[in-house]
Amino acid sequence: MKAAICTRYGPPEVIKIEERLKPVLKDDSVLIRIKATTVSSGDCRVRNLDIPILYKPMMMLIYGISKPRQPIFGTELAGEVESVGKNVSKFKVGDSVFAMTGMKMGSHAEYIVLPESEKSYSSQTI
Repeated sequence: MKAAICTRYGPPEVIKIEERLKPVLKDDSVLIRIKATTVSSGDCRVRNLDIPILYKPMMMLIYGISKPRQPIFGTELAGEVESVGKNVSKFKVGDSVFAMTGMKMGSHAEYIVLPESEKSYSSQTI
């Protein structure tokens, strides 16, 4: 799969499109093919470490010292369920969904695996 990878902290040019392995589905998770995502101001602030100087050490401990620990940014997505784990009952293949990944991030890619219990919603439940 293709993903936007943040190779280090800095300007937008540090983001590179790379091939990555498709995430592995777990028994209680859903594999989502991402159709749309956002680039939020939070993504930009984390990428650029654009925060008050007093918060930078704490931010780097959370996200990574010399480069982002999670190189795939993005916290919001819309997509379609491609497959479900054997313990999943809330979603089925083909469901249109949207989700928030929170600090886990990872939505700037073609696919993501999220736990069924994650903040994700099927279009049928809205």
